[in-house]
Amino acid sequence: MTNGFMGPPWQMDWTLKAQAARDALPEHVRKMIDAARAELVTADDPYFRGINADAGLSEDMLVEPARSSDPKGPRILHFDNGHGWLKYTFVRRTEDPQIVVEEIFWQ
Repeated sequence: MTNGFMGPPWQMDWTLKAQAARDALPEHVRKMIDAARAELVTADDPYFRGINADAGLSEDMLVEPARSSDPKGPRILHFDNGHGWLKYTFVRRTEDPQIVVEEIFWQ
């Protein structure tokens, strides 16, 4: 256990609904989700705040707030050029910060 705030790689959990939705998708889509997951858990700031904060993401990914009026609230990570997205929150705790995926969608 460390005495300060922990940094990446972050822990990631899935709600049961999101995990079931992910598991029901085709294998090639799950691989895209795994790539998106890798980007999230290694990001210095999983909320990608600031100008060009998501510049390090691949071209087919984009992160934006779920609601602009809630800057510390849920985020949506678009992947596969907007054909899919996952909604997540970042629980910023000192001892065990983690990302929680709440919803996932792909078409």
